[in-house]
Amino acid sequence: MIFPGKIFYSGGVMELLTDTSVKPDLEGFLNVVTKKREPDRVYFIELFLDDEVKAAVSSKYGLDEKIDPGDKFGELKRDILVHRFLGYEVFRISVIRKDFFPMRFVETADTTQYVEQSRGRREWTEEHRGPIQSIEDFEKYPWPSVDEIDLSPFEWLEKNLPEDMGVYDLTAHILEMLSFLLGYETMCYKMVDEPELIDLVLDKIGEFYVKYTEVMCDFNCVPIVWGSDDMGFKTSTLVSPDFLREKILPWHKKCADVAHAKGRPYFLHSCGNLEEIMDDLIDWVGMNAKHSFEDAIMPVKEYFKVYGHRVSVLGGLDVDFLCRADELSIRKKVREILDVCMNGRKFLKKYKPGGYCFGTGNTVANYIPLENYLIMLDEARKFM
Repeated sequence: MIFPGKIFYSGGVMELLTDTSVKPDLEGFLNVVTKKREPDRVYFIELFLDDEVKAAVSSKYGLDEKIDPGDKFGELKRDILVHRFLGYEVFRISVIRKDFFPMRFVETADTTQYVEQSRGRREWTEEHRGPIQSIEDFEKYPWPSVDEIDLSPFEWLEKNLPEDMGVYDLTAHILEMLSFLLGYETMCYKMVDEPELIDLVLDKIGEFYVKYTEVMCDFNCVPIVWGSDDMGFKTSTLVSPDFLREKILPWHKKCADVAHAKGRPYFLHSCGNLEEIMDDLIDWVGMNAKHSFEDAIMPVKEYFKVYGHRVSVLGGLDVDFLCRADELSIRKKVREILDVCMNGRKFLKKYKPGGYCFGTGNTVANYIPLENYLIMLDEARKFM
Protein backbone atom coordinates (compact mmCIF):
# COMPACT_ATOMS: atom_id res chain seq x y z
CA MET A 1 0.00 0.00 0.00
CA ILE A 2 1.55 3.30 -1.09
CA PHE A 3 0.46 6.59 0.46
CA PRO A 4 1.49 9.50 -1.78
CA GLY A 5 0.63 13.03 -0.82
CA LYS A 6 1.67 16.65 -0.55
CA ILE A 7 2.75 18.84 2.35
CA PHE A 8 0.06 21.04 3.91
CA TYR A 9 0.58 24.42 5.55
CA SER A 10 -1.21 25.93 8.52
CA GLY A 11 -2.51 29.40 9.25
CA GLY A 12 -1.68 29.39 12.98
CA VAL A 13 -2.11 27.29 16.09
CA MET A 14 -5.87 27.76 16.42
CA GLU A 15 -6.43 26.51 12.87
CA LEU A 16 -4.39 23.34 13.34
CA LEU A 17 -6.36 20.08 13.67
CA THR A 18 -9.81 21.67 13.69
CA ASP A 19 -10.66 20.76 10.10
CA THR A 20 -9.43 17.16 10.15
CA SER A 21 -10.96 15.50 13.19
CA VAL A 22 -9.97 11.89 13.80
CA LYS A 23 -12.41 9.55 15.54
CA PRO A 24 -10.66 7.06 17.85
CA ASP A 25 -10.79 3.46 16.66
CA LEU A 26 -9.37 1.20 19.35
CA GLU A 27 -10.02 -2.02 17.44
CA GLY A 28 -8.31 -0.62 14.36
CA PHE A 29 -5.34 0.61 16.41
CA LEU A 30 -4.89 -2.80 18.06
CA ASN A 31 -5.15 -4.63 14.74
CA VAL A 32 -2.52 -2.39 13.18
CA VAL A 33 -0.09 -2.49 16.10
CA THR A 34 -0.35 -6.29 16.33
CA LYS A 35 0.18 -6.65 12.57
CA LYS A 36 -3.23 -8.10 11.80
CA ARG A 37 -4.22 -5.66 9.08
CA GLU A 38 -3.17 -2.77 6.89
CA PRO A 39 -3.74 0.71 8.35
CA ASP A 40 -6.56 2.73 6.83
CA ARG A 41 -5.03 5.91 8.26
CA VAL A 42 -2.15 7.01 10.46
CA TYR A 43 -2.65 5.95 14.08
CA PHE A 44 -1.04 8.03 16.83
CA ILE A 45 0.82 6.97 19.96
CA GLU A 46 2.78 8.68 22.73
CA LEU A 47 4.38 7.33 25.87
CA PHE A 48 2.70 10.32 27.50
CA LEU A 49 2.03 14.03 27.19
CA ASP A 50 3.40 16.22 29.98
CA ASP A 51 0.60 17.62 32.09
CA GLU A 52 1.55 21.15 31.08
CA VAL A 53 0.99 20.23 27.42
CA LYS A 54 -2.40 18.68 28.14
CA ALA A 55 -3.40 21.79 30.07
CA ALA A 56 -2.22 24.06 27.24
CA VAL A 57 -4.17 22.11 24.60
CA SER A 58 -7.27 22.07 26.78
CA SER A 59 -7.03 25.80 27.39
CA LYS A 60 -6.40 26.81 23.78
CA TYR A 61 -9.29 24.78 22.45
CA GLY A 62 -11.66 25.21 25.41
CA LEU A 63 -11.95 21.47 25.99
CA ASP A 64 -12.49 21.55 29.76
CA GLU A 65 -14.86 24.49 30.07
CA LYS A 66 -17.71 22.33 31.40
CA ILE A 67 -15.63 20.29 33.87
CA ASP A 68 -16.20 21.12 37.52
CA PRO A 69 -12.80 22.12 39.05
CA GLY A 70 -13.80 20.26 42.22
CA ASP A 71 -14.64 17.01 40.41
CA LYS A 72 -12.53 14.15 41.83
CA PHE A 73 -12.21 12.72 38.35
CA GLY A 74 -12.06 16.06 36.55
CA GLU A 75 -8.47 15.51 35.42
CA LEU A 76 -9.38 12.15 33.90
CA LYS A 77 -12.34 13.73 32.12
CA ARG A 78 -10.03 16.43 30.74
CA ASP A 79 -7.49 13.84 29.61
CA ILE A 80 -10.17 11.90 27.74
CA LEU A 81 -11.30 15.07 25.97
CA VAL A 82 -7.74 16.16 25.13
CA HIS A 83 -6.66 12.81 23.74
CA ARG A 84 -9.87 12.36 21.74
CA PHE A 85 -9.41 15.82 20.26
CA LEU A 86 -5.80 15.08 19.33
CA GLY A 87 -6.69 11.70 17.83
CA TYR A 88 -5.35 9.11 20.27
CA GLU A 89 -6.96 5.74 20.97
CA VAL A 90 -4.90 5.07 24.10
CA PHE A 91 -3.25 7.27 26.69
CA ARG A 92 -1.35 6.96 29.93
CA ILE A 93 -2.73 7.51 33.39
CA SER A 94 -0.44 7.47 36.44
CA VAL A 95 -1.73 5.95 39.68
CA ILE A 96 1.53 5.17 41.47
CA ARG A 97 2.35 8.08 43.75
CA LYS A 98 5.74 9.76 43.41
CA ASP A 99 6.64 8.79 46.98
CA PHE A 100 5.83 5.09 46.49
CA PHE A 101 9.52 4.36 46.01
CA PRO A 102 11.28 7.00 48.16
CA MET A 103 14.46 8.20 46.47
CA ARG A 104 16.79 11.18 46.37
CA PHE A 105 16.22 14.00 43.91
CA VAL A 106 18.20 16.94 42.58
CA GLU A 107 16.30 20.09 41.55
CA THR A 108 16.85 23.09 39.33
CA ALA A 109 14.75 25.74 37.63
CA ASP A 110 12.58 24.80 34.66
CA THR A 111 14.18 26.86 31.90
CA THR A 112 11.63 26.25 29.16
CA GLN A 113 11.02 29.50 27.29
CA TYR A 114 7.27 28.75 27.04
CA VAL A 115 6.05 30.29 30.28
CA GLU A 116 2.53 28.88 30.00
CA GLN A 117 4.05 25.36 29.81
CA SER A 118 6.57 25.77 32.65
CA ARG A 119 6.36 23.67 35.81
CA GLY A 120 8.63 26.00 37.74
CA ARG A 121 11.15 23.35 38.84
CA ARG A 122 12.68 20.31 37.18
CA GLU A 123 14.13 17.35 39.06
CA TRP A 124 15.96 14.13 38.47
CA THR A 125 17.25 11.30 40.63
CA GLU A 126 20.61 11.58 42.38
CA GLU A 127 22.93 9.49 40.22
CA HIS A 128 25.75 8.97 42.76
CA ARG A 129 24.14 7.68 45.97
CA GLY A 130 20.54 6.58 46.35
CA PRO A 131 18.75 5.64 49.57
CA ILE A 132 20.03 2.04 49.46
CA GLN A 133 23.78 1.63 49.95
CA SER A 134 23.93 -1.59 52.00
CA ILE A 135 22.04 -4.69 53.11
CA GLU A 136 21.01 -2.73 56.20
CA ASP A 137 19.53 0.03 54.04
CA PHE A 138 17.71 -2.61 52.01
CA GLU A 139 16.16 -4.11 55.14
CA LYS A 140 15.06 -0.69 56.44
CA TYR A 141 13.69 0.55 53.13
CA PRO A 142 9.88 1.07 53.10
CA TRP A 143 9.15 -1.30 50.22
CA PRO A 144 5.74 -0.54 48.70
CA SER A 145 2.99 -3.05 48.02
CA VAL A 146 0.75 -3.11 44.98
CA ASP A 147 -2.15 -3.47 47.42
CA GLU A 148 -1.49 0.13 48.55
CA ILE A 149 -2.14 1.60 45.08
CA ASP A 150 -5.32 3.64 44.70
CA LEU A 151 -7.03 1.94 41.79
CA SER A 152 -10.09 4.20 41.77
CA PRO A 153 -9.01 5.91 38.51
CA PHE A 154 -9.04 2.53 36.74
CA GLU A 155 -12.35 1.66 38.39
CA TRP A 156 -13.90 4.94 37.23
CA LEU A 157 -12.51 4.53 33.72
CA GLU A 158 -13.84 0.97 33.56
CA LYS A 159 -17.33 2.47 33.70
CA ASN A 160 -16.84 5.83 31.97
CA LEU A 161 -14.11 5.58 29.32
CA PRO A 162 -15.54 5.59 25.77
CA GLU A 163 -15.46 2.10 24.25
CA ASP A 164 -13.28 3.28 21.38
CA MET A 165 -10.45 4.29 23.75
CA GLY A 166 -8.11 2.61 26.23
CA VAL A 167 -5.65 3.56 28.95
CA TYR A 168 -2.46 2.15 30.45
CA ASP A 169 0.06 2.96 33.15
CA LEU A 170 3.77 2.33 32.74
CA THR A 171 5.30 -0.76 34.29
CA ALA A 172 8.57 -2.71 34.47
CA HIS A 173 10.94 0.10 35.47
CA ILE A 174 13.49 -2.57 36.37
CA LEU A 175 16.97 -1.21 35.58
CA GLU A 176 15.75 2.34 36.06
CA MET A 177 14.47 1.69 39.57
CA LEU A 178 17.62 -0.22 40.50
CA SER A 179 19.73 2.77 39.47
CA PHE A 180 17.37 5.20 41.21
CA LEU A 181 17.45 3.34 44.54
CA LEU A 182 21.20 2.76 44.60
CA GLY A 183 22.36 5.66 42.44
CA TYR A 184 23.76 4.79 39.03
CA GLU A 185 27.37 5.17 40.19
CA THR A 186 26.83 3.04 43.30
CA MET A 187 24.93 0.46 41.26
CA CYS A 188 27.91 -0.02 38.95
CA TYR A 189 30.24 -0.66 41.90
CA LYS A 190 27.79 -2.99 43.65
CA MET A 191 27.37 -5.10 40.52
CA VAL A 192 30.98 -6.21 41.11
CA ASP A 193 31.53 -5.73 44.84
CA GLU A 194 28.16 -6.76 46.28
CA PRO A 195 26.07 -8.65 43.70
CA GLU A 196 23.90 -10.15 46.45
CA LEU A 197 22.55 -6.65 47.21
CA ILE A 198 21.76 -6.17 43.51
CA ASP A 199 19.78 -9.42 43.49
CA LEU A 200 17.82 -8.53 46.64
CA VAL A 201 16.81 -5.13 45.28
CA LEU A 202 15.94 -6.50 41.85
CA ASP A 203 13.72 -9.19 43.35
CA LYS A 204 11.72 -6.54 45.22
CA ILE A 205 11.43 -4.28 42.18
CA GLY A 206 10.62 -7.08 39.74
CA GLU A 207 7.99 -8.71 41.95
CA PHE A 208 6.27 -5.35 42.43
CA TYR A 209 6.00 -4.68 38.70
CA VAL A 210 4.93 -8.19 37.76
CA LYS A 211 2.13 -7.93 40.32
CA TYR A 212 1.19 -4.45 39.09
CA THR A 213 1.09 -5.74 35.51
CA GLU A 214 -1.30 -8.48 36.64
CA VAL A 215 -3.54 -5.92 38.37
CA MET A 216 -3.71 -3.65 35.31
CA CYS A 217 -4.66 -6.60 33.11
CA ASP A 218 -7.71 -7.19 35.28
CA PHE A 219 -9.26 -4.03 33.83
CA ASN A 220 -10.96 -4.17 30.43
CA CYS A 221 -10.13 -0.49 29.88
CA VAL A 222 -6.43 -1.42 29.71
CA PRO A 223 -5.87 -2.97 26.24
CA ILE A 224 -2.06 -2.87 26.21
CA VAL A 225 0.83 -3.28 28.65
CA TRP A 226 3.63 -0.77 28.30
CA GLY A 227 6.99 -1.43 29.96
CA SER A 228 9.25 1.58 30.39
CA ASP A 229 12.89 1.03 31.26
CA ASP A 230 15.75 3.08 29.81
CA MET A 231 18.65 0.69 29.25
CA GLY A 232 20.97 2.60 26.95
CA PHE A 233 22.58 5.86 25.93
CA LYS A 234 23.89 7.23 22.66
CA THR A 235 26.49 4.59 21.83
CA SER A 236 25.74 1.55 23.97
CA THR A 237 23.73 -0.01 26.76
CA LEU A 238 24.05 1.55 30.24
CA VAL A 239 25.41 -1.70 31.67
CA SER A 240 26.79 -4.76 29.94
CA PRO A 241 24.46 -6.70 27.63
CA ASP A 242 25.22 -9.82 29.68
CA PHE A 243 24.02 -8.15 32.89
CA LEU A 244 20.84 -7.07 31.12
CA ARG A 245 20.24 -10.58 29.80
CA GLU A 246 20.87 -12.21 33.17
CA LYS A 247 19.29 -9.73 35.60
CA ILE A 248 16.95 -7.30 33.84
CA LEU A 249 15.34 -8.89 30.81
CA PRO A 250 13.93 -11.88 32.74
CA TRP A 251 11.65 -9.46 34.61
CA HIS A 252 10.53 -7.91 31.34
CA LYS A 253 9.79 -11.38 30.04
CA LYS A 254 7.65 -12.07 33.11
CA CYS A 255 5.68 -8.87 32.53
CA ALA A 256 5.36 -9.67 28.83
CA ASP A 257 4.18 -13.20 29.65
CA VAL A 258 1.50 -11.77 31.95
CA ALA A 259 0.37 -9.41 29.19
CA HIS A 260 0.25 -12.14 26.57
CA ALA A 261 -1.62 -14.52 28.86
CA LYS A 262 -4.24 -11.79 29.30
CA GLY A 263 -4.44 -11.09 25.55
CA ARG A 264 -2.51 -7.84 25.61
CA PRO A 265 0.50 -6.84 23.49
CA TYR A 266 3.66 -5.86 25.39
CA PHE A 267 5.19 -2.54 24.34
CA LEU A 268 8.63 -1.44 25.52
CA HIS A 269 9.90 2.11 25.84
CA SER A 270 13.66 2.13 26.29
CA CYS A 271 15.99 4.95 25.35
CA GLY A 272 19.48 4.49 24.03
CA ASN A 273 21.41 2.19 21.73
CA LEU A 274 20.03 -1.31 22.37
CA GLU A 275 21.38 -2.96 19.23
CA GLU A 276 23.24 -5.63 21.23
CA ILE A 277 20.09 -6.86 22.97
CA MET A 278 17.49 -6.21 20.27
CA ASP A 279 17.22 -9.87 19.29
CA ASP A 280 16.74 -10.79 22.95
CA LEU A 281 13.95 -8.23 23.34
CA ILE A 282 12.12 -9.40 20.25
CA ASP A 283 12.71 -13.15 20.25
CA TRP A 284 13.00 -13.98 23.97
CA VAL A 285 11.26 -11.24 25.98
CA GLY A 286 8.43 -11.13 23.45
CA MET A 287 8.30 -7.37 22.95
CA ASN A 288 5.50 -6.64 20.47
CA ALA A 289 6.35 -2.98 19.83
CA LYS A 290 9.45 -0.81 20.34
CA HIS A 291 9.35 2.84 21.40
CA SER A 292 11.91 5.62 21.81
CA PHE A 293 13.94 6.75 18.84
CA GLU A 294 16.64 9.37 18.42
CA ASP A 295 18.13 10.32 15.08
CA ALA A 296 21.66 10.39 16.53
CA ILE A 297 21.33 6.69 17.43
CA MET A 298 19.13 5.17 14.71
CA PRO A 299 16.43 7.12 12.86
CA VAL A 300 13.04 5.45 13.05
CA LYS A 301 12.97 4.93 9.27
CA GLU A 302 16.12 2.82 9.46
CA TYR A 303 14.88 0.85 12.46
CA PHE A 304 11.65 0.11 10.61
CA LYS A 305 13.53 -1.19 7.58
CA VAL A 306 15.70 -3.49 9.73
CA TYR A 307 13.20 -4.70 12.34
CA GLY A 308 9.75 -3.76 11.04
CA HIS A 309 8.95 -7.29 9.89
CA ARG A 310 9.62 -8.64 13.40
CA VAL A 311 8.24 -6.01 15.76
CA SER A 312 5.92 -3.02 15.56
CA VAL A 313 7.41 0.45 15.66
CA LEU A 314 6.04 3.35 17.71
CA GLY A 315 6.67 7.07 17.24
CA GLY A 316 9.99 8.28 15.96
CA LEU A 317 10.01 12.04 15.27
CA ASP A 318 13.18 13.19 17.02
CA VAL A 319 12.30 15.43 19.99
CA ASP A 320 15.32 17.70 19.63
CA PHE A 321 14.37 18.27 16.00
CA LEU A 322 10.75 18.95 16.95
CA CYS A 323 11.88 21.57 19.46
CA ARG A 324 14.09 23.48 17.02
CA ALA A 325 12.62 23.08 13.53
CA ASP A 326 10.34 25.42 11.58
CA GLU A 327 6.95 24.43 10.17
CA LEU A 328 8.11 23.45 6.71
CA SER A 329 10.91 21.28 8.09
CA ILE A 330 8.56 19.54 10.53
CA ARG A 331 5.99 18.77 7.85
CA LYS A 332 8.67 17.50 5.50
CA LYS A 333 10.19 15.25 8.18
CA VAL A 334 6.79 13.85 9.20
CA ARG A 335 6.06 12.91 5.62
CA GLU A 336 9.50 11.36 5.14
CA ILE A 337 8.93 9.10 8.15
CA LEU A 338 5.44 8.13 7.07
CA ASP A 339 6.51 7.51 3.47
CA VAL A 340 8.65 4.67 4.81
CA CYS A 341 6.88 3.42 7.93
CA MET A 342 3.39 3.39 6.39
CA ASN A 343 4.67 1.51 3.36
CA GLY A 344 5.95 -1.75 4.80
CA ARG A 345 5.11 -3.67 1.64
CA LYS A 346 7.65 -1.53 -0.20
CA PHE A 347 10.44 -1.43 2.41
CA LEU A 348 10.30 -4.75 4.28
CA LYS A 349 11.85 -7.88 2.81
CA LYS A 350 9.55 -10.09 4.89
CA TYR A 351 6.34 -8.11 4.83
CA LYS A 352 3.63 -8.24 7.46
CA PRO A 353 0.75 -5.74 7.44
CA GLY A 354 0.53 -2.77 9.79
CA GLY A 355 3.06 -2.47 12.56
CA TYR A 356 3.49 1.30 12.81
CA CYS A 357 1.95 4.13 14.85
CA PHE A 358 3.19 7.71 14.62
CA GLY A 359 4.37 10.10 17.34
CA THR A 360 7.42 11.72 18.84
CA GLY A 361 10.60 9.78 19.44
CA ASN A 362 10.15 10.03 23.20
CA THR A 363 7.43 12.06 24.94
CA VAL A 364 5.55 15.32 24.37
CA ALA A 365 7.66 17.24 26.87
CA ASN A 366 6.62 20.62 28.24
CA TYR A 367 9.57 22.32 26.52
CA ILE A 368 8.37 21.36 23.02
CA PRO A 369 6.70 24.38 21.38
CA LEU A 370 2.98 23.61 21.38
CA GLU A 371 2.54 24.78 17.81
CA ASN A 372 5.33 22.47 16.62
CA TYR A 373 3.63 19.51 18.26
CA LEU A 374 0.28 20.39 16.69
CA ILE A 375 1.92 20.87 13.28
CA MET A 376 3.36 17.36 13.63
CA LEU A 377 -0.09 15.90 14.27
CA ASP A 378 -1.70 18.04 11.61
CA GLU A 379 0.62 16.83 8.87
CA ALA A 380 0.26 13.20 9.91
CA ARG A 381 -3.54 13.48 9.83
CA LYS A 382 -3.37 14.65 6.24
CA PHE A 383 -1.08 11.88 5.11
CA MET A 384 -2.92 9.84 2.50
